[in-house]
Order: sequence, then structure tokens, then C-alpha cells
Amino acid sequence: MTVPRGTLPPQGRVADDAELIQASLSRPEIFAHVFDRHADAIHDYAARRLGDQQADDVTADTFLVAFRKRHRYDLARDDARPWLYGIAANLIAGHRRSEVRRLKAMARAPRELEHTGDLAFEQASSAAMRPAIAAALARLSAAERDLLLLVAWADLSYEEAARALGVPVGTVRSRLHRVRAKLRRHLPDDYAPNGHSPTGLSPDDSPDTEVTS
Repeated sequence: MTVPRGTLPPQGRVADDAELIQASLSRPEIFAHVFDRHADAIHDYAARRLGDQQADDVTADTFLVAFRKRHRYDLARDDARPWLYGIAANLIAGHRRSEVRRLKAMARAPRELEHTGDLAFEQASSAAMRPAIAAALARLSAAERDLLLLVAWADLSYEEAARALGVPVGTVRSRLHRVRAKLRRHLPDDYAPNGHSPTGLSPDDSPDTEVTS
């Protein structure tokens, strides 16, 4: 739902992202509400991929680009997350060498963990797989990591990931199926203790299986 340009919904109803962006076209300061709503999530995603320091820059640049391009936003979309994650993914692509170096460093991380009972063992087993996950992610292409992690870490649906990447949803499904299979080939057989992968991926690599983080 949209409202007249430059205005917000009546008091008592929270404006959706499309309404905020539309209103910001004539009142730029309103775009700050979009930042407040989504900046933490964008930063968390970027930090998981690049580390906190570069995540600060990626987050700031994501919203700068979004502000400058807000006149192109599809106002039929009331949730701006896919749009913002798509911008962030493009910016992260400029740091692909840094991301791969970080993943390789994580893959070499020590695995010294204390084992004090069954629960601690299960948690330690999961944590011990993180270097293997990092090594496997480092072997994916930048485009493959973008797709996989938008679904697994940003918690986008297939449809939302398709909008973020500007491709058909069928392409997302088929590519994700291939990427999951490729990731499996680079992981040890026991990478998913108790059926749960540290990446947040479902053990089932069927392209019809939704993924949650």
C-alpha cells in the first residue's frame, strides 16, 4: 500500500519500507527510518562474511547507494530487505579477496575444545566443524557464496534471494541445488552433527527444500 508522496500513514499504523522510501523522495530525512530498521541486520550479514571493520564500511555504503537509488525502488515491494541485501552483496563482491583470505584463516583455526559431558561434546563437535565449513566456502565462487549465504545467513526466501540477485526464482532454485551439492563435496561426511549444519543449511539438498538460519 502506498500513500501520497511525501506523507506517511496515519498515526497508529507503522509505515512499511515502500511507504518510507516513497515519502523520502520529497522528505529525504525519512530515509533514516529505513536505516534504523535494517542497518543492524545488514551489518551482521556483512560482518559474518568480512569481519566487523569492513562490515562498517559495507553497511554505510549500502545505505548510501540505497539512498541515491531510492527513486528506482519498486514501490510494490513493501519489504526492502532483498533490495538492501542485493546492494550489500554487490559491495561485498568488491572484497572477495579479503573474504577468501578470512575464510582460509578461519579454516586454519585451532580446534582445541573442552569436553565435559554429552552436551558439551555435541556443542564442541559442531564448533569443530567450523574450520571445515570455512574451507569449503572459500572454494566456492563469489556468486555461489552470495546465493548460498543470502539464503542461509540473511534468511531470505528463494523469491527474495531472486529479487536481491536480479534473477528468476527458478534460477535460484537450480543454482542453489548445485551449490549445495558442491559444498557437500568439500565437507567431511560428518560435517552436520545431529543433522544440523553450522552454515544453517538443511541437510537435504533438494532445490524444493527451504533453508533457515
